[in-house]
Amino acid sequence: MTAVLEISGLNKSFGGIKATDDLNLSVTPHELHAIIGPNGAGKTTLISQLSGTQQPDTGTIRFQGQDITQIAPHKRAHLGIARSYQITSLIMQMSVIDNIALALQAHDGHSFRFIRPARGIKSLRDRAMSLLDRVGLADKADLSTAALSHGEHRHMEIAIALASEAELMLLDEPMAGLGLEASAQMVDLLLGIKGKHTILLIEHDMDAVFALADRISVLVYGHIIATGTPDEIRSNEAVQHAYLGEE
Repeated sequence: MTAVLEISGLNKSFGGIKATDDLNLSVTPHELHAIIGPNGAGKTTLISQLSGTQQPDTGTIRFQGQDITQIAPHKRAHLGIARSYQITSLIMQMSVIDNIALALQAHDGHSFRFIRPARGIKSLRDRAMSLLDRVGLADKADLSTAALSHGEHRHMEIAIALASEAELMLLDEPMAGLGLEASAQMVDLLLGIKGKHTILLIEHDMDAVFALADRISVLVYGHIIATGTPDEIRSNEAVQHAYLGEE
C-alpha cells in the first residue's frame, strides 16, 4: 500500500536543541495515526514542517509520492493537506454558516463576495449545511460564531477542514481546552469521519488517542521511539518508561 505521507530523515534544530531528530514516519491511506509524546518532544515543530510553515534543515517529506519538502503552505493546501486549527481563523462577527460557506468558496477558487454573502448562493449554503450537520452544528447555523462555545468552535474548525476536501488532515490537539463532555463529543465527531480521510492527530488526551488511533507513534526529544497499534504501544516498555508511565 502506497503511503499518503512518507517522512524520511527529518531534522530541525533551534540553536543546540533538536526539535526533530532523524525522524521517519509513514502514514497509510485512510489511517488515523496519532503522534504522542511529552511536552517539548517536537510535536508542534513536526506539524509545522508538514504544513510548510517551517522548513526542515534536512530530510524529505513526500505526499502521495510527491516531494513537498520545499513547497509553500498554500500549495500544500491545494495538493490536499489541511492543517487544523490553523487552516483559517473563524470570523467571530459572522454567522456559523457564513464561515463555512466562505471556506467552501475559497476551496472552489472563487473570490470572496462580501457584498453578496456566500450563504446566499444556494449550492454553497446546501453544502455548508451538510458539513454543519456532519459536525453536529446544523441547529446553530444562523447564530453568530461569537455566541458558540470553545468546543463548538473546534467543531466548526473540523467542518472547515472537511470543506477543503483534504486527503490528509493534520489535527493539532483538537481536545485542548475542552471539558470532559466536549472532549467526548469531539471523539465521537472524529470517529464519524475516521476512515473517510487520512488523519495525523497530535494529542495529549490519552483516552482519546487510544479510542481513536489505528496506529500511534511516540515522539521523544524529536525522535520516534516506537510505532504500533494502541495495544502494542500500551505494552511497550520503552514507551512506558519514556512517556506513559508519567501520565
